[in-house]
Amino acid sequence: MTSPLVTTLKARYPGAETFTFGDSRELSDGLISLIRAGKKRATCGALRDFAEGGEAHPAPGRRDLALDRDGNPALVIETTEVTIRRFRDVDAGFSLAEGEDATLEGWKEGHRACFERSGGWPPGMDLVCERFRLVEDLAP
Repeated sequence: MTSPLVTTLKARYPGAETFTFGDSRELSDGLISLIRAGKKRATCGALRDFAEGGEAHPAPGRRDLALDRDGNPALVIETTEVTIRRFRDVDAGFSLAEGEDATLEGWKEGHRACFERSGGWPPGMDLVCERFRLVEDLAP
């Protein structure tokens, strides 16, 4: 069931999609904290997860609601750029914009483990790479 706050925010941000960061409460909380601290301005996901019936594909200019693991709105972000690239072609600039690791190698290790947990990791897998900006922090 959608919370009244989500309904209100979707009226304020027409076309907004809802999503959660990460694949666990701990990871989600950590990523939201990185965004709030100004350290995370990019994210990516496996292209396979955006197939018909899956997650909504990000779109430049759209504002979306990031929910915490309890379904409460945490942040409003605006997508500024979307590219499709292979995992092996992600560069240090993008990996550092994700704010999770200090090196490209650390980013690759962490993301490979995440993709292995959620459907497999072929080396040539395609990613949806998104850059965004924080529009509104919904922390109480």
